[in-house]
Amino acid sequence: MDNEEKFLALEELIGKTPLLKINFLYKGQARSVYAKAEHYNLTGSIKDRVALHILKKAYEKGEIHEGETIVEATSGNTGIAFTAVGTCLGHPVVIYMPDWMSDERKNLIRSYGGEVQLVSKEEGGFLGSIAQCGALAAKGNAFLPCQFSNEENTEAQYERTAPEIDAQLSAFGVIPQALVAGVGTGGTVMGLGRYFKEKNPAFKAYPMEPASSPTLSTGYRVGRHRIQGISDEFVPDLIKLDELDDIIAVEDGDAIIMAQQLSKELGLGVGISSGANFIAAIIAQDLLEDPNAVVVTVFADDNKKYLSTDYVKEEKVKSEFRSKDVKLLDFEVKK
Repeated sequence: MDNEEKFLALEELIGKTPLLKINFLYKGQARSVYAKAEHYNLTGSIKDRVALHILKKAYEKGEIHEGETIVEATSGNTGIAFTAVGTCLGHPVVIYMPDWMSDERKNLIRSYGGEVQLVSKEEGGFLGSIAQCGALAAKGNAFLPCQFSNEENTEAQYERTAPEIDAQLSAFGVIPQALVAGVGTGGTVMGLGRYFKEKNPAFKAYPMEPASSPTLSTGYRVGRHRIQGISDEFVPDLIKLDELDDIIAVEDGDAIIMAQQLSKELGLGVGISSGANFIAAIIAQDLLEDPNAVVVTVFADDNKKYLSTDYVKEEKVKSEFRSKDVKLLDFEVKK
């Protein structure tokens, strides 16, 4: 099987994920949120789309050649995705990541045949990972995807994910008013936001960040948080805040409880950032002053990457948490 055939095979395993209409009560009032179930992708995250799109484009442009090593810095999901897709295409993969990421993330990369290089806080953490990654790639015979600055990251969501969501919302018989998405690289909120704003200039695209680490709001690293995969110590080059709307902040404890509820009450095993996106969607409805507003978000990954984290522990409920006022009812699906 040549690479062209492999790409065709991978495209059958990545994308075309379901859209869920999640019905719930919030403070006793009936509401719904639409969530793209990206945990149904090949390795269980939305980043599979990014890895597939970037590598396909790189082959088309002659930027990568057979046998070259793929080298990337990641907080987890992108590294897992590039390792799986890269391995399928016959590439060695080396992933640099902060050493405090979950054990599941590290071991999943290794299980797909990747080499993991862990970087401590003293060595620079996430920024150190990017620097070491670039140094290795500079030695040659390597391809560096540069997920935080590569516009093809945004393009993957604009060209592939957004049209799927658009068609699925039409199948539900609704017109979207807003999007919320946590910012890791920024590709998701930028790609989806551009697509829907082009169709409707009144559409709102809300980036989400942890309340305890408001990197987008401040422009630099502030505090610590437990929503792995977003707010990675700096504002990514892909993010253009002037193209987006209000930044929504979510408490990480609230996100954890919401993710737990989605799993325990509806059987939707999604990660902590998905819980945060769900809470952010409720906040977006409040910002729009319409509990019936059609807000779409993404369930970016599955819960299997969080089984060694606070996701599996009992989280203290705080008075300001929104999850305590959510009663999940059921969900509907469009493919």
